[in-house]
Amino acid sequence: MVVARAFGKSSADARKREMERLAALEQLDLLDAPRDEGFDRIVRLIKQIFAIDIGLVSLIDAHRQWYQACSGLTADEVPREDTFCRYVVDYEEPVIVQDATKDPRFAQHPAVTGDSHIRFYAGVPLTTKAGHIIGTVCAIDRRPRSFGARDLAILEELAGAAMDRIELLQSAATDSLTEALTRRAFKQEADQLISLAIRHQHNLSTIVLDIDRFKSVNDTHGHAAGDQVLRAVAATCKANLRAGDLFGRLGGEEFCIVLPHIDREGAAAVAEKMRAAISAQPIQGDFGALTVTASFGISSMSIITKDIETLLAQADAAMYHAKNSGRDRCVSWNSIRSEGSAGARRRVLKAGSILFNDRRSTIDCTIKSLGADSAGLSVSNSAGIPPEFILAIKGEGFETTCRVIAQDRQNLEVAF
Repeated sequence: MVVARAFGKSSADARKREMERLAALEQLDLLDAPRDEGFDRIVRLIKQIFAIDIGLVSLIDAHRQWYQACSGLTADEVPREDTFCRYVVDYEEPVIVQDATKDPRFAQHPAVTGDSHIRFYAGVPLTTKAGHIIGTVCAIDRRPRSFGARDLAILEELAGAAMDRIELLQSAATDSLTEALTRRAFKQEADQLISLAIRHQHNLSTIVLDIDRFKSVNDTHGHAAGDQVLRAVAATCKANLRAGDLFGRLGGEEFCIVLPHIDREGAAAVAEKMRAAISAQPIQGDFGALTVTASFGISSMSIITKDIETLLAQADAAMYHAKNSGRDRCVSWNSIRSEGSAGARRRVLKAGSILFNDRRSTIDCTIKSLGADSAGLSVSNSAGIPPEFILAIKGEGFETTCRVIAQDRQNLEVAF
């Protein structure tokens, strides 16, 4: 068992390290990215080399551990406070638990006492070249076992391979499944189109779309069916776009579009055309015929909205309004301004706290976008969060009263 070193640091040092860690994670722009075969191969190797039940490559933000790749568990993410891996981030070094039932940190943990029956855990940091721990690589088993120095060295080599894969993906331009631009390539090309639009004073708009209830497709029919749905939706979108439009994949089931020379009304028309085409085209496969829908958010360049991060943040907010209003619809950022979310926003990755019940109740959150009068928040579960609460940004001395203007299970749009 590893002895904690990080706990000897001052709380100010710990907050500074956490802010720097989140900034490094934000720079890589990997959270909620599409599945990748390279990471899947690493977790399969972990299981085969160590003859254990579960292999895991994860990223850890302010409030959750998200599984970049996992073999042996069904979940996609868990709250950070419920994970073994949070100790790897806190200690900034490997953590080995030979028998969780004999470790006071984990003996009463639901994953140990419940159906998961976790007994053995070995987690090593996933560390950038600058030394920031952005996640973990883990070997987990349902039986107690030893884990020697050679085993640890092998797991650390696999963590190095995972980090090499992350760096390689930074240069990838095309998503292999859907042939859409990758997130990084999309943003780079969008920046160029925005610069041209500013220089020549022409319109430009952005659309974000998210496939409705996509998780249920994977859960019911399997990932192969989910992949077929993603390919079909991407093909439908591209069939309704011009050659000069940009089409990218932001995350698992989320896509983004940049439309040069198109104003807000024109972008709304394009979004509606794609929405109708997606819902009208059943997807055929071994699973039968599936009818899928998507929710769309639209944002257009303006005097205060002149960069892709702001456009995407605003289109994201509008898309969540579409989800909140019943899904399978298009919503413009401009149309929700009267609800108190009028200002420009930038995508960020900050640790936040939701305070309510006279500050007696606290829920950790990740702030995904932030403006002077509104924000987009991510939580493990939004159930039970009241319509008004206090939002605090850890380490920055920021607090403000918020009003919820849209939400789904894991996302909140709030106005200050």
